[in-house]
Amino acid sequence: MSAPGAMNLGNAVRGLLRQAIEVYSDSPQANGWLRMHLSRFDEPLRVAIAGKVKAGKSTLLNALVGEEIAPTDAGECTRVVTWYQDGNAPRVMLHPRGGQPHQLRIHREDGALSIDLAGTPANQVDRLVVDWPSQSLRGTTLIDTPGIDSLSTDVSARSHQFLAPEDAPTQADAVVYLMRHLHSGDVRFLESFHDQGVARATAVNTIAVLSRADEIGVGRLDALMSAKRIASRYRSDDKLRDLCQTVVAVAGLLAQTGRTMRQAEFAALTELSTLEREEMDGLLLSADRFVKADTNANLNSEARAALLGRFGLFGVRLGVTLIRQGVNDPSKLSAELVRRSGLDDLREVLNIQFSERRDLLKARSALLALDLVLHREPRPHAQQLSIELERIMSGAHEFNELRLLTAVRSGAVKMPDDVRTEAERLLGGDGGATAARLGLDPNADPRETQAAALEALSRWRRRAENPLSSRAQTDAARVVMRSCEGILATIPR
Repeated sequence: MSAPGAMNLGNAVRGLLRQAIEVYSDSPQANGWLRMHLSRFDEPLRVAIAGKVKAGKSTLLNALVGEEIAPTDAGECTRVVTWYQDGNAPRVMLHPRGGQPHQLRIHREDGALSIDLAGTPANQVDRLVVDWPSQSLRGTTLIDTPGIDSLSTDVSARSHQFLAPEDAPTQADAVVYLMRHLHSGDVRFLESFHDQGVARATAVNTIAVLSRADEIGVGRLDALMSAKRIASRYRSDDKLRDLCQTVVAVAGLLAQTGRTMRQAEFAALTELSTLEREEMDGLLLSADRFVKADTNANLNSEARAALLGRFGLFGVRLGVTLIRQGVNDPSKLSAELVRRSGLDDLREVLNIQFSERRDLLKARSALLALDLVLHREPRPHAQQLSIELERIMSGAHEFNELRLLTAVRSGAVKMPDDVRTEAERLLGGDGGATAARLGLDPNADPRETQAAALEALSRWRRRAENPLSSRAQTDAARVVMRSCEGILATIPR
């Protein structure tokens, strides 16, 4: 249901930007800013990955791409904002502050991409742009940001300036925020990322990830189950529901290694699987013991240290267990590690919450940009642009859905639990596709789909007409009714 509406909204915003470009043709700064945002409509969605130092941002980015292209050490490159986008050939461009971009030399170290800033101080780098041929990057540009709450205030400032600038909309269309546990600092950052701009509902473009999920259970095989329960508890937290769409648990290191596992690593895990269970359990008591203890396995300390760095204790334990259970093929083991890491759950959420809303998120970014220009450079003949901006802002049903979705999730609009759950679903909280909105199987036939949509419309019409409903509940019911009508309009007859 969302695609046609988002397309119409996108066309309306494109047209408004073109009018604004004509109005501000005599202002190079405003004109360039507007043209840039017009061109953004045809670019992949920009998704920033943010979080505190050591939250696992670069590791998760590598897992999503399926290659080790983001440095995971504490080098200079992790201190600057780095864009990863699809390209015909590998290339890294350094964009300095106040200078001309220039290409950097790149090379591989032990399979991972290594980038040398060639002597340029990190605080003089505006951004790095990495072109990399990748199917995973064709629809989404991933932006790796420096750690928030770093001991270096300059490093933290670079992330805050990119993600939550004081004087302009962020350059990212959406954000994946990583956290190891929910701390007050995480809440403060998510609050700072909220703006009071066009959509007034930035929770829609933010997803929280409980990263390094395998560490929650101290390496136990049920660690991810524990992490998923914690993520579920966070999802029901009223404060967090108001700041992000959902919370997903992911073991980023396991996901990255699963997608990039080497034959030698499979052989090493196979060698460990031949040990007696008691000896293997003893090795896995701690990282230090795993590397340094004597063992009957034909693996020296260096080999075990390398294995630990790639898999972690949880990954080693899981890999050995799966091999003992009969997963004796490298590709099958790789797929199973990725599946158990939670990466597939995250990909599904990214597709539902971000990819399906691509045009809507792009339109939102563009309207924020235009709103900034109108406030910075007011002029009499731009008044019509302000009127049209306000019309789209208040009249576009897509934005009304986002505002109501946030209001319902935050508790600003009170509803019984079952009614709230249905409202969130019909508003696109579980995905914009017709079947997802109606809670049906994706292969449901048109008659079943139409019947479900008509029943939902009838229920919400009764709620809108109920004289005992508050004004807020009545207004909310009318927005949901409009969503039901939109669903019906898309069903083949």
